[in-house]
Amino acid sequence: MSETAQSLILRERIEAALRTVFDPEIPVNVFDLGLVYGIDISDEGNVKVTMTLTAPACPAAPEILFDAESKIREVEGVADVHMNLTFDPPWTKDMMSEEAKLELGFL
Repeated sequence: MSETAQSLILRERIEAALRTVFDPEIPVNVFDLGLVYGIDISDEGNVKVTMTLTAPACPAAPEILFDAESKIREVEGVADVHMNLTFDPPWTKDMMSEEAKLELGFL
């Protein structure tokens, strides 16, 4: 299997893991909420996830980040995980998937 195919499979597994992480106040996962801005995977399986929160003062921030990192670490093929929290650009409802908008009644 090529490196590209392996990387795509690993990305899909990481995205699936992130779809099991929820902000306790919102019944939609962080991936479909649009909180994940980027997933970078090195050839060695080191993963850097850049994500945000719905608000900078989110009281659940430590829990959400820990949950995301823990679930990514469980993915086969992941060697290490680095979580990068950013608020630039600020999150907006427009970043949500269509499914998330439907779930939350925005469509």
